[in-house]
Amino acid sequence: MSPGPAPLLEVRDLDVSYGPVQVLFGVDFAVAEGEVVALLGTNGAGKSTLLKAVAGLLPPDRGSIRLGGHDVTGRPADRVAHLGGSLMPGGKGVFPTLSVGDNLRLAGWMLRKDRDALEEARRGVLDLFPILDERQGQLAGDLSGGEQQMLSLAQAFMTRPRIMMLDELSLGLAPTVVASLLDVVDRIHDTGVTLVIVEQSINVALRLARRAVFMEKGEVRFEGPTDELLARPDILRSVFIAGAGSVVADQQGRTRRAGPKPAGRTRAHRSRSDGAVLETFEITKRFGGIRAVDGVSLALGKGEIFGLIGHNGAGKTTLFDCISGFLPLDGGRVVFQDTDLTELPANARATAGLGRSFQDARLFPGLTVEETIAVALERHLESRDMVAAAFWLPATEESEWKAGRRVDELIDLMGLRAYAEKLTGELSTGTRRIVDLACVMAQDPPVVLLDEPSAGIAQKETEALGPLLQRVQAHTGCSILIIEHDMPLLSSLCDRMACLELGSVIAEGTPNDVLTHPRVIESYLGTDDTAIFRSGKAGARRRRPRTANVR
Repeated sequence: MSPGPAPLLEVRDLDVSYGPVQVLFGVDFAVAEGEVVALLGTNGAGKSTLLKAVAGLLPPDRGSIRLGGHDVTGRPADRVAHLGGSLMPGGKGVFPTLSVGDNLRLAGWMLRKDRDALEEARRGVLDLFPILDERQGQLAGDLSGGEQQMLSLAQAFMTRPRIMMLDELSLGLAPTVVASLLDVVDRIHDTGVTLVIVEQSINVALRLARRAVFMEKGEVRFEGPTDELLARPDILRSVFIAGAGSVVADQQGRTRRAGPKPAGRTRAHRSRSDGAVLETFEITKRFGGIRAVDGVSLALGKGEIFGLIGHNGAGKTTLFDCISGFLPLDGGRVVFQDTDLTELPANARATAGLGRSFQDARLFPGLTVEETIAVALERHLESRDMVAAAFWLPATEESEWKAGRRVDELIDLMGLRAYAEKLTGELSTGTRRIVDLACVMAQDPPVVLLDEPSAGIAQKETEALGPLLQRVQAHTGCSILIIEHDMPLLSSLCDRMACLELGSVIAEGTPNDVLTHPRVIESYLGTDDTAIFRSGKAGARRRRPRTANVR
């Protein structure tokens, strides 16, 4: 019996390191022509590192990489591109200070000597993404998150590669945007392009792929049909975020198992007159002639968890920037614990007790987790005298001891004990987000603003994030205003929700009320279960079976 055709991509015994830190350990990975393969795994497993090594962006320490029968081990990225390899990077994949048209022209660099071919390729991707045709003269950095992801995908497809590697396709995107991207990826595959898809949402990845490779700690743990992967709970488990299914104390001191609340069921339905700790009154913010936030009035009750949803570009993060003082208001007021904060700068609002996280965890990469949280506690030190610190007087020693004890409490609360002495620059995305949350909680804020805490973390870790946030809220008694695109997480966590569209509130109420609102479904959720239910079991189905296309 003659052997079958050689794989289009073949990786053998691959080791890759970042300086002294080894990330990949003897990885074997192969993709046949026309396949769609889901590359899955925990945060920090080495998925993106593997794609970068294949694309020629990272030199391997050991092993081999063959693409289309050619040895590309350690070869530069342009050589890999000429042989048909294309990578869509995770996160920021565009040149923000260039126009959409200029980004596409740069993406067609291999066709620059053939203007007709370049124009044909440009028209081809614009047919896939009509919105980019309308935005050709607009700066890429001014596009919404969904539009930037479309542009990044269009750039990767410009030269009709043989194999496309997609890193974090659905990162930070609204369900309707994810659904449209899934359709485009289907169409790209139908042209004969082989696909490798890295996704934190197992549900989204398995909607596209029939075969999965699961990585953990730099090694391949599973390889086979997606249905077999779904039957392996020992692999699909939470690794980095502690607290999934843990027992948490409720407000009365009893204990209960943390888990999702039924949609629409709330601890208490609070109104503006029911002891609101944070209120916004008709907040307005303009950028030129565009109203990014248009007369938004919201109230956050004491101990309440309030979810904020909306399409990419709806004004959610801009609203957070207005509340936390990073942007001046063009109209309206912000009231925090009966104090008007409208004219105060961001640092004064933080000192008053308004905590804020960002979409990207902003940490000190050269400090350990313990040191990073200790720095966040700096303004709470009881003794701040430099002379006392220089001579290590009793007042300084006691102050530092109390700070150290508080650091230990936060590390235990967040489940970070195993990472306490690791540098934050070496942590996975999910773990960095938990460290970032610990730094916010170090201020003991009565109100915490969380901007997409699940973005970029693995599905099982997202499913563990809800119980963790419930534990933090129960332990501290804080109120939480959270922006999130993961509907199972948000609906199980929140007392109330609101949906923004074009800067205005179009629905507000219980999770069930908002998620069943006709305008919310039309503008934000759509009807694709896979895009809506990125975590949990509800989104695991595919809309149609996939078959391998042979070029």
